Amino acid sequence: MQLYNSLSHKKEEFVPHEAGKASIYTCGPTVYHYAHIGNLRTYIMEDILEKYLRFTGLDVKRVMNITDVGHLTSDGDTGDDKMLKGAKREHKTVMEIAQFYTDAFFSDCKKLNIKTPDVVVPATSYIDEFIRVIEVLIEKGFAYEAGGNIYFDTSKLDKYYVFNDFKEEDLAVGVREGVEEDSNKRNKADFVLWFTKSKFDSQELKWESPFGTGYPGWHIECSCISMKNIGEYLDIHCGGIDNAFPHHTNEIAQSEAYLGHEWCNYWFHVHHLNTNSGKMSKSKGEFLTVSLLEEKGYNPVVYRYFCLLSHYRKSLVFDWDNLNNAVVSYNKLIERIASLTSDKSGEVDSTEYNRLMKNFTDALDNDLNTSLAITALYDVLKSSANAVTKITLIKEFDNVLGLDLIENAVKVSESDNEEIPEEVMVLVEERKIARKEKNFALADEIRNKITALGYEVRETRQGVEIRKI
Repeated sequence: MQLYNSLSHKKEEFVPHEAGKASIYTCGPTVYHYAHIGNLRTYIMEDILEKYLRFTGLDVKRVMNITDVGHLTSDGDTGDDKMLKGAKREHKTVMEIAQFYTDAFFSDCKKLNIKTPDVVVPATSYIDEFIRVIEVLIEKGFAYEAGGNIYFDTSKLDKYYVFNDFKEEDLAVGVREGVEEDSNKRNKADFVLWFTKSKFDSQELKWESPFGTGYPGWHIECSCISMKNIGEYLDIHCGGIDNAFPHHTNEIAQSEAYLGHEWCNYWFHVHHLNTNSGKMSKSKGEFLTVSLLEEKGYNPVVYRYFCLLSHYRKSLVFDWDNLNNAVVSYNKLIERIASLTSDKSGEVDSTEYNRLMKNFTDALDNDLNTSLAITALYDVLKSSANAVTKITLIKEFDNVLGLDLIENAVKVSESDNEEIPEEVMVLVEERKIARKEKNFALADEIRNKITALGYEVRETRQGVEIRKI
């Protein structure tokens, strides 16, 4: 398998540190708000990576953090505390906010068929580990105290800007928020490992430490959670492209200073989901969520399909027309598969199976090219292979793609073969009239009657769907 390595800026053969195994670390969400679908594009592509590595026979261990403390609105350790900002917005405690949005994140992941990582660690559960690693960095001369805070000293490194050839004067102060420079830093690129002094008098989460009562910086958590659960050598570190600097740059700095050797071999960065007005961001106010897609009648799995039509290293433009095109494409795909599900005769044709499987693995071996993998799926449908061979291949492909292909095809097939009772159809028409007259209470009452009869009615972009429950 060839993967593009952001650290070397080229495709490289993926060779895990330990034969037969692969370790993956994923930067998890900062749980102060709902994840928008731009965030979730990254997790979808990371999910494809993990599932494909498993598909090739590797024993994969994937670890992810949950940031519930320490992440400021600027990744350069400035701006407001994101968790505190969320708590103030909703008049809740920070931990109440963290739990609610952690649950919401994993609910969205489930709807998108994103597998939960093997290990998930909230940052607040690893405070002792952060303190221990910071103490070692101080002992080794890589960290210093200034103004009550503990900083990592980037001047001690042979090279700090590992992903890009920045010069020190190129580093903008206050990366996102335009805030004042931190005068405690010896060097502009230095970053906070532990805060005891900050502008947040109302900081809710604080812990005792040898450096004073305070809380960890954002960057230290990923290094510690990875090293504690995976060990000194990490195969693949994943995240959005905007994490490359400064977050992942800082992770490499502190991890390798602590360990005394190279830490992670491959860096997998997913590019942005953009709207016509630019990068999708929570800071712009209203943003697109999985729940909003559902409210508008979209199956979340279709958004996953939409993401797979583009390569992870290309920015993807989202608009409703593009998503609608994906809906049409997905529905046609399901209909074609549905036409195969009733034919169970014959045996798998090994020659055709191997040829068509190679198209699929060649696509994903080529830097996880999901758009070519979808093409390989269509190659199966267009091939002269028998129905059993096609269904077998589609099932196996979908272990990686996660598009509910067979499940939804069976539903379509069953729906096509079953006549909906007249009583249900009458209620559907009555509900349609009620909705048109904006009598939503009556529409909900009629929906409940339809449900009681064993059917489900859903509004989609293509009209009303009626399914047996």
